[in-house]
Order: sequence, then structure tokens, then C-alpha cells
Amino acid sequence: MALPFVMVLPLLIVVSAGVYYIYNEIILFMSKSLVRNKVVVITDAVSGVGTECSRLFHKGGARLILCGTSWDKLESLYDSLTNDADPKETFAPKLVLLDFSDMESMEDVVAEVVDCYGCVDVLICNSSMKLKAPVQNISLEMDRNIMDINYFGPSTLAKGVLPTMISRRSGHIVLVNSIQGRLAVPFRSSYAASKHAAQGFFDCLRAEVEEYGIVVSTISHTFINASERTPGKEAASKPNSLSTFIARQMCHGVRPSVLANEVMQTVNRKRKEVVMAHPIPRVALCLRSLLPSFLFAVLGAGVKDLVLPEQML
Repeated sequence: MALPFVMVLPLLIVVSAGVYYIYNEIILFMSKSLVRNKVVVITDAVSGVGTECSRLFHKGGARLILCGTSWDKLESLYDSLTNDADPKETFAPKLVLLDFSDMESMEDVVAEVVDCYGCVDVLICNSSMKLKAPVQNISLEMDRNIMDINYFGPSTLAKGVLPTMISRRSGHIVLVNSIQGRLAVPFRSSYAASKHAAQGFFDCLRAEVEEYGIVVSTISHTFINASERTPGKEAASKPNSLSTFIARQMCHGVRPSVLANEVMQTVNRKRKEVVMAHPIPRVALCLRSLLPSFLFAVLGAGVKDLVLPEQML
């Protein structure tokens, strides 16, 4: 006797959910196994995204080299990773002090990173400095500092580990960039400029090293949403403004854990380009190519509606 439709539908939903869960568990298990024994360098490992990446790759059995500007924070991260870890399944991370704002130290830092294991399988460039301010309020010194941290630092480190990858004819370089490396919005001139520069460099690098079996990936995401938006900030903008709505959507961020999972998937599946954005930023990207005048008009009209904090985000 055939089951009525009202009984079949819930059954199909339960079965589909079970299959989806099993599929995700298999993918997660495979993701971890693919990075086992790989030498993985993570810059700004003590940030929200860096910490989540460190946990994922450590659980996956990678040989981590964690970089950051604070030795105390690096040691704290080391303790959190190793305290409950199984030494038979994981490797104790190596720690390296790395400050992209001090470019004079980069040669020694690159040598230290390479000397940890003699090679690098995966380089994850995660460091970033953000700034929100009108162009006329940004000093040349600040411009240079942002360029060092967001562009010159990652590109210099990539150049430093590249010879070992070329000699072994394998490797993966991941740039955790920003959607503002593709699309600039008002009051983020220095930040957008540095992200555009980094995007251009790694796009060129991808083509140049493909013949050596080296993969170069860029992940363009919206802002990191480490905490919930406060009511005061929501009320600061005009609710009925189209430009304000677009600006909000373009600033709607991603959670660190979600971005870290995407980094892991990008490494395992060797994706070359990933865009993590909601529909509004994606539409804006299309308008930038197809109808730039319309996009410029919308952004220009919205400038007067934006409330600018005078401090860095």
C-alpha cells in the first residue's frame, strides 16, 4: 500500500538531511587528511581568522609555522593548540615574529620561516590593516604603512618562499584579500589601493608560476564580522537611503570561522579565485564592469549619508 504524500515528504526531508550531513562529514575528513604533514605558514595567526585557520590546519595534522607581531599572543595560541592535542596526530607549531610594517627585517624573517622545515608547502597571507577616513585626512606615512602591511609584506614573503616551491615544483600560495581589491568604496582609499595592488601582484604571480605546478589563490571577502553590529551604528545612517543600504550590504562581513573553512577548502581543492560576498557586492562588481557611471553616481550620492568614525576599524 502506497504511503500518502504527507508522510513521504517528511521522510524525504529527513533522508536528504542525513545524506547532506554525511557528505559534509566526509568532505571535512578528507580536507583534514589532505593537509597532513604539509608545511603551512599562516601570517597574523593571532587574529580572528588566523586563529581559526591555525586550529583547522593543526587538527588536520599540518606542520604549522605561525607568524605574528606579538610573542605573548603567539605563545598563548601555541598553548591553546597543544594543550589538548594528541602528539601522535598533530605537530607542535613553530612560532616566528613577523611584522610587515618593519620591512627591513623581512629578509631575516623569510630565512627563519624557510629554515623551520627547509621548505614551505602552503603560504597563507592573512595579514591586513584597515582604515576608514577621507583622503585628505590620511598622511603619507599612513599610506606607506598600509601598503607595507597589505601589499609589500605579503608580496615579499611570497617571493621569499617561492624558490623552495619552484625547486620542488609544488606549492600553494593563498592571499586572503578583500573584495575592495576589486571594488573601491568611499573613505577607504588607502585600504582599497593596497588591496588592489595585492590582487594585481598575485594575479600576475599565478600565471608566472603555473608551469612549476604552483597554485596561487585569492579569496576576496567582505569585512570580517567578529562581533554583532551595535544598535548605535545602525541608527547613525539614514534608513531610507539607497546608497546607505548598498554601503551596508557591501560592509556586511563574514565570520572568521566561515572564512577559515573557505581557506581550508581553497587549499584542498586548489581553487584559484574565490569571492565571498552577498548579492549586493556581487551586483556592484558587475556594475563596475558593465555600467561604471551608474555605480559611481550611486556611491557619490551616498557619501553625504555616511557617518565616518575618526578612528581605525
